[in-house]
Amino acid sequence: MTGTYRDSGRVGRPAEEEDFVDILEERRRSSDLGHAFRTFNPQPYKGAPPSSIAELNKAVLESQYLRYVAKEIAMETGSSEENVRKEAGAILEEMSQNLQLGFIRLMGYTLTKVFKRLFRSIYVNMEGLNMLQQAVQESPVILMPNHRSYLDFLIISYVLFTYDIPVPVIAAGIPLAGMKIVGEILRRSGAFFIRRAIGSDKLYWAVLSEYVRTIVRKGFAPVEFYVEGLRSRTLKSLTPKLGMMHMVLEPFFKGEVFDITLVPISISYDRVLEESLLAHELLGVPKPRESTKGLLKASSVLQEDYGCMHVSFGRPLSVRQLCEGKMNRCQYNLIPRDLPQKPTAEAQACVSWLAHLMVRIQEEGFLISPWSLMACVMLQTPTRGLTEEGLLWHQLTEKTLWLRKLALGFGARLNWPGDVPDSDVMSSTLTLHRSIVQRKAGRVYLVQEEKPVRKHPIGPEEGVMRTAAAVLMLASYRNQSMHVFVRPAMLATAILITKSTQRDELLTFFSFLQNVFSTEFIFIPGSSSQDFEEACFLLKKCGAVRISQQEVTVSDGGLEVLEFLQKLLQPFIDSYQLIFRFLCKEGVHVFTEKQLLPAVRSLATKLILSGELQTYEALSSDTQKNVLSALRRLEALTKSRASEQNEYNVNKAVVRRTGDILCGKIPPQMLQATPDARL
Repeated sequence: MTGTYRDSGRVGRPAEEEDFVDILEERRRSSDLGHAFRTFNPQPYKGAPPSSIAELNKAVLESQYLRYVAKEIAMETGSSEENVRKEAGAILEEMSQNLQLGFIRLMGYTLTKVFKRLFRSIYVNMEGLNMLQQAVQESPVILMPNHRSYLDFLIISYVLFTYDIPVPVIAAGIPLAGMKIVGEILRRSGAFFIRRAIGSDKLYWAVLSEYVRTIVRKGFAPVEFYVEGLRSRTLKSLTPKLGMMHMVLEPFFKGEVFDITLVPISISYDRVLEESLLAHELLGVPKPRESTKGLLKASSVLQEDYGCMHVSFGRPLSVRQLCEGKMNRCQYNLIPRDLPQKPTAEAQACVSWLAHLMVRIQEEGFLISPWSLMACVMLQTPTRGLTEEGLLWHQLTEKTLWLRKLALGFGARLNWPGDVPDSDVMSSTLTLHRSIVQRKAGRVYLVQEEKPVRKHPIGPEEGVMRTAAAVLMLASYRNQSMHVFVRPAMLATAILITKSTQRDELLTFFSFLQNVFSTEFIFIPGSSSQDFEEACFLLKKCGAVRISQQEVTVSDGGLEVLEFLQKLLQPFIDSYQLIFRFLCKEGVHVFTEKQLLPAVRSLATKLILSGELQTYEALSSDTQKNVLSALRRLEALTKSRASEQNEYNVNKAVVRRTGDILCGKIPPQMLQATPDARL
């Protein structure tokens, strides 16, 4: 399994050694209109008969599958079949894309103007693009980019248009459709719009799944969707959502297409447009509603410098090859293709494995910026030190260069210019991120938001929130490289907390950490032992540990590496322990998510002000939600079925035990029976 994704990237090579081309360089030298209106000559999927939008939609509405579901719903609701089918038509009209070359050209022209203002360069790996150009002709293609910014939505289509590759149809959230003018431009540029809360709406699910399957089956266009579902507010990979993944794979499972090609795409930013917005969302500030007016107001971002973007197209992967031996497709022959089928446990496990694999390959393809490594170093300085005393510049540069060497040893792909002195690289990086940090008199300080103009002085709680916004922005950039360090960091944590040298005991604790943090970081299901072996290999490679059949021992000089890695994981451990502490309080037995988040935030604020809690990341709503997911998985929380409010019941004994294991009070020998089992 590890081999599958390791082979997919070119691990450990600096960006300048790869075949990346700056697509803006040509745009700066030639006519933007000329680029938008040149001859567009893509080579489509050879097995696809030409099909118009109207024919595509007609095929969906007249499919046997939709007829069957409409008849079922009519019988269940007492409505007429004709009314149900009319409703299906209205859903499809709201949802469907209306891809038109004229609007692609308009988008191409507009985006050239915008991208030239925002970015110094947009680099694309030509080897991946050439493989994609070939793949789209041979089978239906699913494009799977990561999702960190609204720009992700636009950049893939722009690149494919530039290189004469068929432009994709893109799954987008319904709020974008409501934007005046912009929504219609996006629809005609290939976006199809999905409601965020579908719930148990049987007809909506049926129309959506049949629409997606028909596009794949007919090879109408490449389909682009975000397997993470939502935009990541922490700039970390999110646990994959499996609904759309099931839909795009079903034509293969049912034998309607010979094969499907998955193309993981890794989009890396030096600086993310929404950095401040994302941090405030994590602190509970409501996300602004998508609107054309809001978009025009946000035009001030065009005055800012966002550095470079890298778009790395991964090696196209055959679903047929990936699924070989993973599932038996014969079960789909037992029921007519046109009838609804509930996926078997085997199919669900296969889809989950594939989705996690795609996210891991995306992570392997990221290019890590100097700023991400600098953020890793800075966040190991106490926050008060960063805001008041500052971090010595020479200490930051020395430690970042040390970390660069470690990251390269761990197989990271770095976006670190080799032809510029290291001190200049870091100085210009600091300038790019002056909204978060600034350098004064040889020291680096965290920049806090300006205090609002008020008659009354702001309270200490508001001061905590101002600092937290800056810390969460810094943490989001550290998160961009966490996938490189997380496995060795978990082993380092296991070594330092358990004080054990026994391989089997360390594996047990490592597996426990993976179980607790499996919503926080991406681990391929069932790969705990491989991940442990990878962590052992990497720590041995950098000289931090010695490995024998039974033991893992710390080498001379290895403590610096282990302590640094353990401190990378510490903010997550502290945040989880804080919520465990809250749930174990007297009087907390049943709660809703809406009650929990502000209560935990209030407790965290008090503890930060008293100096008892060091990490501001405990204030993040995403971290808090991840803890809830972990505790439900560990059966420390159970959802009340009777409640409509998402009420949870707390099993304090399991919460307490999980916290005790995490801080080393319960030795690994007591967990050892089944490392991967629930606690």
